[in-house]
Amino acid sequence: MGEPVRDLVVAGGGPVGLAAALHARRAGLDVVVVEPRTGDVDKACGEGLMPGALARLADLGVEVAGIDLAGIRYRDHRRSVDARFRHGPGRGVRRTTLHAGLSRRLAEEGIEVRHEAVRSVVDRGTHLLVDGRPARYLLAADGLHSPVRRLVGLEAPVRGRRRYGQRCHLRVAPWSEFVEVHWAQDAEAYVTPVAPDLVGLAILSSRRAPFATLVEGFGELRERVAAAESTRVLGAGPLRQSARHRVAGRVLLVGDAAGYVDALTGEGIALGLAEAAAAVAAVAADAPEGYDATSRRLRRRHELLTRGLVTATRHQVVRRRLVAAADRVPWAFDAAVNQLARPA
Repeated sequence: MGEPVRDLVVAGGGPVGLAAALHARRAGLDVVVVEPRTGDVDKACGEGLMPGALARLADLGVEVAGIDLAGIRYRDHRRSVDARFRHGPGRGVRRTTLHAGLSRRLAEEGIEVRHEAVRSVVDRGTHLLVDGRPARYLLAADGLHSPVRRLVGLEAPVRGRRRYGQRCHLRVAPWSEFVEVHWAQDAEAYVTPVAPDLVGLAILSSRRAPFATLVEGFGELRERVAAAESTRVLGAGPLRQSARHRVAGRVLLVGDAAGYVDALTGEGIALGLAEAAAAVAAVAADAPEGYDATSRRLRRRHELLTRGLVTATRHQVVRRRLVAAADRVPWAFDAAVNQLARPA
């Protein structure tokens, strides 16, 4: 007898892939996760969960420890402006803590995780062969540089300037209840409290330079880094990625694998969790073709705001005046933040 046909293979064991596996089990699907990395996987990210992301994790029975976040604060060298979350707090959570919480839920549900990479996908019409093993569907949640996206021919070229991210942690007590976004001439710095004695510091820039060089552009943060013990720096990028479609036959792309604009607005996890639920619903209904339109709808407000802000702040005049403009019309800043933060 041949190997039984799985309902779903999830490629990628990050937060979005693990959440998709939990949704699949809830839907009664036979699911396996394929992820080459072992242990609690870390990543260079801002580590701030929006209220919408927390709500989706709670729905899956996942609780993660961290520091509650009141909202978003924009800062430059002269002023700052705050936007508080209207739908409850967000939470600063170490990426490894988030991964561990989701992994525990998978173990409780008895979901198999195979520590290997997906290297081949063959479409047989009625099913797929994923590395020679039969499966009805494959869900690719394997990140920015998704191997599955390339394997199934969904990779799309990206034009224009690319941006990169770097992150470390400072071993200090948090000094703010907000995620602080500091604006400098050619970079933004994201300060996120993640534990009573730990603060995440991530920097995004189109300039490829060492973390220490980029920190020099932020006077207050440069002093804090100099005064504190810091962890090693992790990097990610280029951030901008594109997919021609989110569906190719029986393969569906979710999260960063389905395309990525920028980390500027911090909604990546919330969006990926929403897509994971939608993709699994399409698989359970045996109607994958509808997922592409659903994904585009879920991404619309996020991509419009993010693309617009990234494009506008390429111009130095806009970048220099952004925090002042948000301070003059705080209702507009508040509305934009809460459009991204609200539960989907």
